[in-house]
Amino acid sequence: MKKNIAIIMGGYSSEYHISLKSGTVVYNTLNKDKYNAYCIHIFKDKWVYVDANTIEHAVNKANFSVKLPSNVLEFDCVFNAIHGAPGEDGYMQGYFELLNIPHTSCNMYQAALTFNKRDCLSALKHYGIKTAASYYLNLGDAVDQDAIIAKVGLPCFVKANKSGSSYGITKVHKKEALNVAIQTAFKEDNEIIIESFLDGVEVSVGVITYKGEITVLPITEIVTDNDFFDYKAKYLGQSKEITPARISDTMAKKVTVLAKQIYKTLKLKGFSRAEFIFKNEHPYFLEINTVPGLTKESILPQQALAAGISLEELFDNAIKEALLFQNTKP
Repeated sequence: MKKNIAIIMGGYSSEYHISLKSGTVVYNTLNKDKYNAYCIHIFKDKWVYVDANTIEHAVNKANFSVKLPSNVLEFDCVFNAIHGAPGEDGYMQGYFELLNIPHTSCNMYQAALTFNKRDCLSALKHYGIKTAASYYLNLGDAVDQDAIIAKVGLPCFVKANKSGSSYGITKVHKKEALNVAIQTAFKEDNEIIIESFLDGVEVSVGVITYKGEITVLPITEIVTDNDFFDYKAKYLGQSKEITPARISDTMAKKVTVLAKQIYKTLKLKGFSRAEFIFKNEHPYFLEINTVPGLTKESILPQQALAAGISLEELFDNAIKEALLFQNTKP
């Protein structure tokens, strides 16, 4: 009997349009002989199932079902394609865990931790993982430019703490530009992180649970035409993503071991994509995404393809792992 799969997409953040693209790719790729796939749009003002005729049907938030004219639609598993809030920060994970509905992303606590860049870095530093020097600010804090520069130097990156797709990020070269960058970041989040600039090769490493095993995918090297890997570089073709990365075997081994260590240490499941920069041939951890882009052009699907895993296999495996995890929970 075919499983009913809800593909949640959209979200509450600036990344909603990217999420809609990812979710649509998942919908078009899933094997319709194995699954009944349904596009569920999650927005602040509505949760709806959008049918093939683009007619919207309200989702009952009490049990995540949809009342149709002929029946009530219930789901065997949720495929999470929401980048940012509320799909990547723990809220949807907690909701589905309370309803006992399997989902393809990591668990609630892990999602909340990894989405919060400051907390994630703090948790991993205990394990000796190298990171950039950083300075934290909350909305309303006094801004001491001299103290910030003394801690992180110039150039530096000013980032929204809980945001993705490079929204709210500015590379600051001069002290005079620092305040504007801080205000830009505060438009995305009420917490920000300011980090030192690391000059080196940037790589992205996908780690997934595939057929029951933690699997590190081929490494991608990021070469951007811009000052850094910003939104335009990520989504408007202003970068090169080279898989496998043009790095030495020693560097590749170091970052592969580190990416797997982070996945295991954080007790993740499902998809993840971690970002690193090499400084003196040592990988420095930047951040990790637990609901990465899933279009054909996105990094993790490119890495999976390089590993011989098609999009259909990648998505099918995610559902199987979610169902298996649900069945083996204590």
